[in-house]
Amino acid sequence: MAESRRTHPYLESARLRLIAATPLLVAEDLKGRASLAAALKVDVPDNWPPELYDRRAMEYAGRQVADPLERGWAFWYLVNRQEDPEVLIGVCGFKGRPDREGAVEIGYSMLSQYRNRGFATEAVARLVSWAFSHGTVREVAAETFPYLRESIRVLEKNGFVFRGRGSEHGVIRYSVQRSNLD
Repeated sequence: MAESRRTHPYLESARLRLIAATPLLVAEDLKGRASLAAALKVDVPDNWPPELYDRRAMEYAGRQVADPLERGWAFWYLVNRQEDPEVLIGVCGFKGRPDREGAVEIGYSMLSQYRNRGFATEAVARLVSWAFSHGTVREVAAETFPYLRESIRVLEKNGFVFRGRGSEHGVIRYSVQRSNLD
């Protein structure tokens, strides 16, 4: 992970800067769009936050990243570097550190105006690569509803394979294993 001129840990992909959630960034996010925009030095659209990343999710993330060992294993802010000024377009990240078997679970959500443009696929690819760069990670999993075809397509494009029922009613599970990418 590099440190940006903005002093937040980040990764980059072709079009995105992925900025790791920190206690400071989550606190600014909870204050509102203007505070988050100032902290990230990017534009934050009026419809922020994306689906599934409401106040309760942010509060959970704030508790999670308070533990330095969880940093990077929470969520990452997705910034579109191709726009001027740069703009916050979604989030992607993990539900915590790898478990004893070396598995992590990934999730993502994009603002509606940035869907179906390959950004989620690109973010998932970058974070899967980052996860597998840690020797303890053997599998990256994701759960989704079977009717969310766009979400399933993001997973399939990244080599995830259908594994069956998920951990909650009505949810299905996909995963990619390190051995599949070697």
